[in-house]
Amino acid sequence: MANLLKTIIENDRGEIKRLEKMADKVFSYEEQMAALTDDELKAKTVEFKQRYQDGESLDDLLYEAFAVVREGAKRVLGLFPYKVQVMGGIVLHHGDVPEMRTGEGKTLTATMPVYLNALSGKGVHVVTVNEYLTERDATEMGELYSWLGLSVGINLAAKSPAEKKEAYLCDITYSTNSEIGFDYLRDNMVVRAENMVQRPLNYALVDEVDSILIDEARTPLIVSGQTASDTSQLYHMTDAYVKTLTEDDYIIDVPSKTIGLSDSGIDKAESYFNLENLYDIENVALTHFIDNALRANYIMILDIDYVVSEDQEILIVDQFTGRTMEGRRYSDGLHQAIEAKEGVPVQEETKTSASITYQNLFRMYKKLSGMTGTGKTEEEEFREIYNIRVIPIPTNRPIARIDHPDLLYPSLKSKFKAVVEDVKSRHEKGQPVLVGTVAVETSDYLSQLLVQAGVPHEVLNAKNHYKEAQIIMNAGQRGAVTIATNMAGRGTDIKLGEGVRELGGLCVIGTERHESRRIDNQLRGRSGRQGDPGESQFYLSLEDELMRRFGSERIKAVLDRFKLSEEESVIRSNMFTRQVEGAQKRVEGNNYDTRKQVLQYDDVMREQREIIYAERYDVITANRDLAPEIKAMIKRTIKRIVEGASHSSKEERIEAILNFAKYNLVPEDTISESDIEGKSDKEVIDYLYARAEEIYASQVAKLRDEESVQEFQKVLILRVVDSKWTDHIDALDQLRNAVGLRGYAQNNPVVEYQSESFRMFNDMIGSIEFDVTRLMMKAQIHEQERPRTEHSISTTATRNIAAQQDIPSGIDLSQVKRNDLCPCGSGKKFKNCHGRKF
Repeated sequence: MANLLKTIIENDRGEIKRLEKMADKVFSYEEQMAALTDDELKAKTVEFKQRYQDGESLDDLLYEAFAVVREGAKRVLGLFPYKVQVMGGIVLHHGDVPEMRTGEGKTLTATMPVYLNALSGKGVHVVTVNEYLTERDATEMGELYSWLGLSVGINLAAKSPAEKKEAYLCDITYSTNSEIGFDYLRDNMVVRAENMVQRPLNYALVDEVDSILIDEARTPLIVSGQTASDTSQLYHMTDAYVKTLTEDDYIIDVPSKTIGLSDSGIDKAESYFNLENLYDIENVALTHFIDNALRANYIMILDIDYVVSEDQEILIVDQFTGRTMEGRRYSDGLHQAIEAKEGVPVQEETKTSASITYQNLFRMYKKLSGMTGTGKTEEEEFREIYNIRVIPIPTNRPIARIDHPDLLYPSLKSKFKAVVEDVKSRHEKGQPVLVGTVAVETSDYLSQLLVQAGVPHEVLNAKNHYKEAQIIMNAGQRGAVTIATNMAGRGTDIKLGEGVRELGGLCVIGTERHESRRIDNQLRGRSGRQGDPGESQFYLSLEDELMRRFGSERIKAVLDRFKLSEEESVIRSNMFTRQVEGAQKRVEGNNYDTRKQVLQYDDVMREQREIIYAERYDVITANRDLAPEIKAMIKRTIKRIVEGASHSSKEERIEAILNFAKYNLVPEDTISESDIEGKSDKEVIDYLYARAEEIYASQVAKLRDEESVQEFQKVLILRVVDSKWTDHIDALDQLRNAVGLRGYAQNNPVVEYQSESFRMFNDMIGSIEFDVTRLMMKAQIHEQERPRTEHSISTTATRNIAAQQDIPSGIDLSQVKRNDLCPCGSGKKFKNCHGRKF
């Protein structure tokens, strides 16, 4: 083990030495660049682009390009990248992750590799964890890029498809990870190539890479459309039922956050719904609704997992950032169950139209890199999943922050009492304090305690995120007290006010440990930036979520043996700190297993998704007659039906082929038994295909011109493909839920899923070709009919892909409610469409 650690450390040292030499080479151009006029420095961008077109690689241009950015940053931003920042920039360009401590200027570090890679003209995506950072970084650093002659785009959820396309066409595009993912999925749902907004994925530089590629990787991105059935009444019925239960009627497994009915709960359900056996096959749907109602009422907690907005909407709270996730909904009916629980309008159920995991999304980029202050602990996962290394970069100045040992209390009450006393004493001496909480509920509770103690303070959480910039700006001022969820844990630069350094700098107080050590380290890192003084202190209790879930019994037994009162029993001990870190490691291990399993299942779908999306792209970008493709589908369908019927008796074979031909291929009265009888399979196939070719020719002859024919062909194929692919995704979701049970038969669920999904995919391809054949042969095409437009067949998705339409005349917009569908017909809510302009 010691040799392994020695090897890792020496490898890092060797890498650091190599990076220092490369940084020195960048510094050798410093005087040369400083001697240039502004216009000469700006002209370097055009020169570099030309040299790249003439055959030089980006690696050849690195030293000069980095030197140009350094000099440009000094003139435009008043910032001059340090040596360690140049080293970090080199690591980013090579497609790896530099681990740079918080406060080391990662945003400025990114300017150098972003500029260099943008010279290729293929696009660079700078990915941030939220839209606040997207706009902040794009505005601040965009000033430098624009000055150097590069275009900068900002991709936000509220932008129209045309605005998004413009942003993606820029040399550098700032966006959140979720918006890039949703844009990718929506691009593969459009019917016209001009409605696609993204270019091929080239280079992504991910800020807070561990948050995006590790923490958020457990949850796939899903675009969904509405289902036909209305089940809102069932949600209300099951919600009313579970609210009658007592603690004895259900069993909660705290570590895994799962819940189920006990025997008494089952008896009550059978009585409540007038059933003989709740778990009869006929009641499968009802048990699903009950399970969701149980989770909504006893697992999902208001102001921790979600909040209720002023518009009576349930908004999910991101557990890693503390922010609400607009437009995101829990899947599989859980969101509707929470809506029923909270008494807000229950929205219609949705059906998955497209999905992708962050792992598979970001692995599609030609080059991927990212920055973080806390990535070394996840190096194995970065290497295994994304094939990128984590390289620790030295700090520019020694860290002066004092990290105090954790304080452990027996109860929440005693812990928060101590936190308030600590905050009050620091506030009185003028030292600014940032108090970190893991939930909205905790921040509100602590705020009430500070009000009672007479301590003025600001609260930053998912409920008032719009005040974020102002609160953060003042958080480092003398006497400031700020309570914040994880929102203040990443990417926020808290600058110290006058006289604060002499008071010990910013003090960060954590009110409990997060399930991930990295989140704790991010919170600590808000203090002691760039050599500033600072302090950090974590307060824990045996009633904290982490301690309850992962074994505080041993600690509690020790406290009981000493028989200390609540006030006395505060403990500072490395043993307890190790116990807490052990609990965190177990949670991190569980989360890693979850992410790996999500990826294993999505890898199966990835191959299928890439085939479907590639075929879709080929169809929508085709400027040619698609007759060869459609005729090939028709021939394969005929062959499949005829060969499938050949195993039956003679009479059954003829009947099956005739039924197929009459109802899917040719007019009913133009084919009879005599046309099929006595012919071999090959002869029947050739006969039916010849008939199909005639009908195909007569169908397309009804259309006005070549353009209309191509449009009809595209719409026909895409309409069938999208419908079948959506059904296939839904079927795969159900299969995934079912194959878990096959583990009890000593079968590997993932292997079972792979083989079963492969068979289902082949069945889907056959079904697509059958429907294309049937619709092509039987469609009622009126003479000179114009084919349907994209809007008339677009999928009704939660994030509608259609562009905004005009409002019909005579509609009074003042009478339209915010949550109503927009009268323009876009499928969006009014507040997210024309309501933004009204």
